[in-house]
Amino acid sequence: MTTRATPDAPDLYSAPLAEQVQAFIDQHRQMLAESLDGLSEEEVRARLVPSKTTLLGLVKHAVFVERVWFEEAFTGRSREELGLQPGPDESFDLAPEDTVESVLTEYHQVCERSRRAIQGISPNHVVSGNRRGRLTLRWIQLHVLRELAQHCGHAEILREQILAARPPEDPASSPQAVGQTARPT
Repeated sequence: MTTRATPDAPDLYSAPLAEQVQAFIDQHRQMLAESLDGLSEEEVRARLVPSKTTLLGLVKHAVFVERVWFEEAFTGRSREELGLQPGPDESFDLAPEDTVESVLTEYHQVCERSRRAIQGISPNHVVSGNRRGRLTLRWIQLHVLRELAQHCGHAEILREQILAARPPEDPASSPQAVGQTARPT
């Protein structure tokens, strides 16, 4: 994966808005992917809340989000044609063959396709392939950023619960490891 500018890089402070928004999206993509770092297959599948939300399910859902907004909305092709789940709830479902490696590989590939899909396109560009109708790229990017930020928060809490449940003799469950997902303020 290509190294990208972070929103905290001084040269981005006065960059054009489109570059800043993309840097925030990429930062949140990376944070969501990193939420799986150092966890077992069992841990990333752990259901710690009543909903379908698991760490691996969050990343799998993010694949769906990327494809809905940067494939369906841009091409007008249906979810069925794209091989997507019909709705967001189903996108959290994990198949027996889903692993950290397979889901992360797909996620990184989909994010790269999303970047290519919007490369050189104005934030004012209008697409009409989404059920909401005509939307600007800017609106889509802000919506994706909102989704990613929300899911990064979910992931941090789930990861903290998983790490805190590890046996005390496991160095990964130390207070430093539990807090390792802390993000820039």
